[in-house]
Amino acid sequence: MTTRLVSSTFKKFLGLMIGVVATTATFAENSKIDATTLTVIGYHEITDHKDALIPSYAVTTQQFSEHIDWLQKNGYHFINVDQLLKAHQGKYTLPTKPVLLTVDDGYQSFYQNAYPIIRAKKIPVVLAVVGSWLEPKADQKVDFGGDEIARNKILSWNELKEMQNSGFVEIASHSYHLHRGVTANPQANSEPAAITRIYDLKTKTYESDASYRTRVYQDLKKNNDLLKAHGLRSPRVMVWPYGRYNMQLVQISKQLGMPITITLDDGADHAKQSIQNMGRILIQGNMSTNALAQEIKNRELNFNDNNRPQKIMHVDLDYIYDPDPQQQERNLGNLLDRINGMGVKTVYLQAFSDPDANGSADMVYFPNRHIPMRADLFNRVAWQIQTRTPVQRLYAWMPLLAWELPKSDPVSKELVVTQQAKADEHLNMGYIRLSPYSPKARQAIKEIYQDLAKSTPFDGLLFHDDVTLSDYEDASPQALAAYAKQGLPTDLAQIRDNDDKLQKWTAYKTRTLDDFAMELAGEVRQYQPYLMTARNLYAQVALNPYAENWYAQSLEESLKRYDFTAIMAMPYMEQVDNPEKFYTDIMDRVKQYPNGIKKTVMELQAINWRNDQKIPSEEMAATIKSLYQQGAMHIAYYPDDPIKQHPDVETMRKAFALKSSQLVP
Repeated sequence: MTTRLVSSTFKKFLGLMIGVVATTATFAENSKIDATTLTVIGYHEITDHKDALIPSYAVTTQQFSEHIDWLQKNGYHFINVDQLLKAHQGKYTLPTKPVLLTVDDGYQSFYQNAYPIIRAKKIPVVLAVVGSWLEPKADQKVDFGGDEIARNKILSWNELKEMQNSGFVEIASHSYHLHRGVTANPQANSEPAAITRIYDLKTKTYESDASYRTRVYQDLKKNNDLLKAHGLRSPRVMVWPYGRYNMQLVQISKQLGMPITITLDDGADHAKQSIQNMGRILIQGNMSTNALAQEIKNRELNFNDNNRPQKIMHVDLDYIYDPDPQQQERNLGNLLDRINGMGVKTVYLQAFSDPDANGSADMVYFPNRHIPMRADLFNRVAWQIQTRTPVQRLYAWMPLLAWELPKSDPVSKELVVTQQAKADEHLNMGYIRLSPYSPKARQAIKEIYQDLAKSTPFDGLLFHDDVTLSDYEDASPQALAAYAKQGLPTDLAQIRDNDDKLQKWTAYKTRTLDDFAMELAGEVRQYQPYLMTARNLYAQVALNPYAENWYAQSLEESLKRYDFTAIMAMPYMEQVDNPEKFYTDIMDRVKQYPNGIKKTVMELQAINWRNDQKIPSEEMAATIKSLYQQGAMHIAYYPDDPIKQHPDVETMRKAFALKSSQLVP
C-alpha cells in the first residue's frame, strides 16, 4: 500500500504536531532574549467559508478577531521580527508577555479576512508563502500537495506587496517546493521533502547526503530569489513545511539570511531557547478563545510529555518482518489495527534485529554504514504508525553498546571483557557489547545512530537495557587506562574489596554510560531536534541500592538525565515470590524523588521468557489497574505480539482507559 502526502495525510501530519512540547535543545544558540517566555502562535486559514482547503486548521474571521482581542485584554503584547532580532542581539527589551503571530501557506483568504483586522488593530504578523504556489499565472492551476487548486486560492503578488508595504506583514519563506511529499522508502511512502533522503524506486538507492544538501539549499535559495524578483524583501524568517526540519536545514537557512526558523511544535519559547528553532502553538479548526487560553496556560506551566499519562506499546519489528512482502504487510496491518484498537499514544519501536536472541544486535532495519540491514523496514513501519494511528510519540528502540558487528569489522574486536574474573564465577551479562572506553567503538556507534536519524522521522530514543556494566566490567585495556586516570586501581578485585573505591568506580562507570547516551542523543538531535530520551532500567536498581554496583545504573541519575526511565517491572523475569509487593516496592522508591512519578514508566512483561508462556491479559490488566491506583502515570508493556494477538486488545484498552490522557498538574 502506498501512502501519498496529499491533503488527508497533510492534515494527519499536522496533527502529529498537536500536543508536542519542545525541550530545550542542546544545540541551541545562547539567546539574549530577556523575556521570560515568548508565545508563538501559528494559524493556517482564516475563512468564514465551509470550503476551506484544510478545514481542520481553519478558524473563522470572528474567531481570529476574538483571539486578538483576548490576547490584548489579558496583557499580551504583539511583537514584530525587527523587535525579536534586536532582542536576540541584546539591543532591545521585549515587552511583558510577548506574542509573535504567524500564518502559514499564503491563502488568498488571508488578504480578504485577516489582513483588514491586522491593519485595523495594528497587529504585526509573519506570513509564510510557498514559491511554487505563487509562480503559476492566473489561469493556471497550483499543485497543492498532490491536488490541483485554482490560482486565485493563493495570494497574488500585488496583494503580497501591498501587505508588506503596510509594515504589519512580514513575508517569510515556506520553501519553494518542499511543501510536498517525496518517495522515502522502497515501499513508496511519501514523506516531507525537506527532511527526507529521496529513494529512487528504479535504481533502489537513496539520495546521498551531498545531493540532499544541494537540493534543499537550491530550493530555499530559489524561493528567496523569486520573492525578490517580484519586489518583495528577501525573507528573514523560515517556516518549515509540516513543521519538520533538521539542523542542516537550519544552517542553510541562516546562510541564506533567515536566522529565525519556526516549527509546528507546540511549546514554550523560553529566553534560553534559540530563535533558530522556535516552537509554537498550532491553532486547530474553529478553536475557541477558551481553548486558546488553555493552550497558552499549559505552555506557561511547562506542561509536557511528563504531565501526560502515557500508554505505551513496546513493539518488536522482528514480529513484523517476513521474507514474504505480502505477509509482512499483513503483519503490519495487524499491528496498526491493534494500536488503533488499544488506544495507546506512544510506541517504542525496535530499530535493530536480534535473530539469534542473544541480546545483541546482529542486524538493523535501516540503511547504515556498519551492520547488515535485515530489511529496510523501520521507516515504513514508523511512518505508517505516525500517519494511520493516534500515536503521538514514536521512539526508536536502540542498543547503546550491544552491537554484534560483522567479524570483518575491526571494531568488532573492541568488546567488553571480564578477563579478571575467576573461572568459577558466572559473570556473563548476556550481551556482546562494544566498550564505551574505545574511541573506535564509540565512533562506530555514533555513525549507526546518525544513519538511523537521517533515515526516518521519529520523536524519541529508547535506550536498550544494555546501558550497563557489571561489577566485574569493563576490563578492556582502554577501560583500565580510563580508571587509572581517575586514580583507581587497574586490579578490579582491589576495587571491589574497598567500598570507597567501589562507589567511585560505580559512579564513574554510570556517568560514562549516561554521558555516552546523551552524546548519542545529541547526534540524533541534528536530525530530530526535539528528540525525547528514555532508557530501560533493571528493577533491582530501584529495589536495592547496592544493585547500582552490580549494573552501573542509578535510578536517581537516570531520573535527572533522561526524559523517562522505563523500569522493567517484570516479576517473572526477576523470579519474585510476591509480585504485588514487587510492584509496590518499586512505586514506593520512585515516589521518593521529586519528579519520580512523572518521569517513570512502569514496563510490564507480556511473556514469561523462562517458560515461554503468555502472561494472561486479565492479569496484565489487573496489574495496570493496581499501578494506577498507586499513582503510576506511565505504563508500558513488552512485547506486543500482532501475530498471536497477545495481549488482548479490548482487555488492554479498558485497562489503559482507567487513566485519563489529559494533562496532570
